[in-house]
Amino acid sequence: MATPAVAVTHEPLDLDALAALVGAQGDGAVVTFAGLVRDHNQGRRVQFLEYEAYEPLAVRALQLIVDEAKERWPSARVAAHHRIGRLEIGEASIVIAAVSAHRGDAFAACRYTIERVKQIVPIWKREHFDGGDVWLEGATADPEDAAAREKAYRIACA
Repeated sequence: MATPAVAVTHEPLDLDALAALVGAQGDGAVVTFAGLVRDHNQGRRVQFLEYEAYEPLAVRALQLIVDEAKERWPSARVAAHHRIGRLEIGEASIVIAAVSAHRGDAFAACRYTIERVKQIVPIWKREHFDGGDVWLEGATADPEDAAAREKAYRIACA
């Protein structure tokens, strides 16, 4: 089965497969990003994370982000996969690959993608730590909010 450009899955993520999907095809830059589950947060020892999503909308939001990146950086090709379910320390929760003829566009498209994921993709994180658990982070911006989109762009191009 072919690897899709966007996905929300319970399966472990494969950054190499995602990078191969967008392919270098004569381009000059490949930028990848993997967000990993860390063993600490806010002074607490993290045991594991659980991610939940409204999957159909999350996939649509990821596709919207990839389309936005293509609009801003026409030479870039971007793909993004996010994992849901229980993730252990060191496992990837998100992987992104961006390819372009020029490194600046590839870096910016990749950074824009992760910033927009945090803004608009309906995926929520529950952190389990020594002594308890807490829900953290979740999409807070409307996908049509132009100000949020511009904020992500400014961060990506800083």
